Amino acid sequence: MDALRGTDPARIGEHTLLARLGAGGMGQVYLGRSPGGRLVAVKVIRDEITGHPEALARFRREAETVRAVRSACTANLIDASLASAPYWLATEYVAGPTLARAVAARGALPAGTCLRLMAALAEGLASVHAYGVTHRDLKPQNVILGAQGPQLIDFGIAKGVGATALTQDGQVPGTPGFTAPEVLVGGGTGTGAGGAGDGGADVFALGATMAYAATGRPPYGTGDAATVSYRAVHEPVDLAGVEPGLAELIGACVAKDPAQRPDPAEVVRRCGVRDALVDDPVYAGLGALGEQVPAAAPAPAPAPVSVAAPGAVQAAVVPVAVHAMPTEGPGYPYPPTRPTRPARRHGARTGAVVAVVAALALAAWKLIPPTTGDGGEGGDGAAGGGPSAQGRTEAPAASAPGSAAPQGAGRPPAEYIEGNRVSRYLWTGAPDRTQAAQGIGQCNQPAEEKSPGAGFQSAVSTTSKGGVPGGSASIKMRIKYAEMETSRPAPYYVSVAVKSPHDIEPGTGKPFPTDNRAVGYTSKPVDIYTHWQSGGDVELTYPDDFSMHGGGRTWPAVPLSADPGDWTVVFYHVEDDPAKYASIACSGFQVG
Repeated sequence: MDALRGTDPARIGEHTLLARLGAGGMGQVYLGRSPGGRLVAVKVIRDEITGHPEALARFRREAETVRAVRSACTANLIDASLASAPYWLATEYVAGPTLARAVAARGALPAGTCLRLMAALAEGLASVHAYGVTHRDLKPQNVILGAQGPQLIDFGIAKGVGATALTQDGQVPGTPGFTAPEVLVGGGTGTGAGGAGDGGADVFALGATMAYAATGRPPYGTGDAATVSYRAVHEPVDLAGVEPGLAELIGACVAKDPAQRPDPAEVVRRCGVRDALVDDPVYAGLGALGEQVPAAAPAPAPAPVSVAAPGAVQAAVVPVAVHAMPTEGPGYPYPPTRPTRPARRHGARTGAVVAVVAALALAAWKLIPPTTGDGGEGGDGAAGGGPSAQGRTEAPAASAPGSAAPQGAGRPPAEYIEGNRVSRYLWTGAPDRTQAAQGIGQCNQPAEEKSPGAGFQSAVSTTSKGGVPGGSASIKMRIKYAEMETSRPAPYYVSVAVKSPHDIEPGTGKPFPTDNRAVGYTSKPVDIYTHWQSGGDVELTYPDDFSMHGGGRTWPAVPLSADPGDWTVVFYHVEDDPAKYASIACSGFQVG
């Protein structure tokens, strides 16, 4: 389990988020607290795939399935938002480790424990099937070993009677090594007895899951998805060393012919259990593998750092399971999102070799004219317009609020802006590398509010320090023709945010292969009219003038060499509260 990051929302619906439980190709799972204090698991679909019809259909089907199935072996649906983004669902939270985590930590389970667990899971499948639903992705990662018995989770690819399979590019539902042969051969559209449309495939997955529990090994070995799937279709399951009676029952469940497999009720009967699973000492001891977290909500850490202060875990704790996103893994059509571990950010990775294009002259000014109330535009709209910046650049005053009292001056701005939101601003540089390094490109998001005066202008350029790659970026901004004002305008405070192309892993300085959705490293707010009489520019240097703020802490900016690619620069109008700011322009530059 990881602490919340600055990119994470503080709340989803009416639920307060406490921590990250896991992540995967479909989305993020959080530990949350309902208004009444109940712990819930909140699953939020990823922003990147909210526009994908199959992803939304799969997510809505999961919510509908969990809502319909009311079983002691499944977590009940608490709440959901399925009409518009962000799409999410909240279910009862089940404390305890997954079967995968338990076996990885303790090894294979004894035969007696396996029989009791198998009976409980088969009973759960029978209950689910009674609602006309098949799970279709039963595996060790989707079994939570709760204190009252095992729970089946993740019905993202579950299928109801008469439903159509949701697949992409010919991929089949499920996970290699746990997906039935008839589903693999039929491409996920099997019909008839034991096919993808009924419970036979779930019984196969149950047998494969119990083979893993009894041996501590993948039931059909390791390798790429195609190799493992081939073995599942043509080769016997790995049951070496398993007690004969248990091995016989597992073998029957994973029979190649679905017609030869017992149904869940028959599995329960053949297990022959005479006592409760929760009284099994081995099973009871597995509950300790759930991680411990404070009973109270931890404070969110800034993006992209997850920090757990030493000694932060107090005596009052509750067990928390680490849930890998069940839809993660081979065969799933969306790339997984790599989770982070709580750690303090360090510098850039050692030995990073990045060529930063030197720009000795100031980049061309870009004019972002304000939008009038009737949809018209102010200013002349010409890129590169306005007075030359050459020879007129000045450093910003140390404290803009300390300037001479202007007309209509308001309260001083916040000392910084809080990195407490998701930023979808991403800048793409021009194909020409020299132009891209000078800030010529395009941003994917419009401004949130119009800029003041006759037009806000910005310019960025990158330089190398003494020929060493990974130097600095110069960021300049001004209000066009501000010096033509007859009296000093009221202060208008701006903070600049600089975002690396990718989120960067705490502790190693290496970027994730996903877009950066953090606010980024920000400058101290400064009055854009600081040099209004001379027409001078406000100039900032990255990384020197930038840092990250969140959760009451501050982190220094990473070097440019940490992440080559298109860096995004967002200009924010800042009010007196660190959480009150809105974008007025977006730009960027290219490193590499």
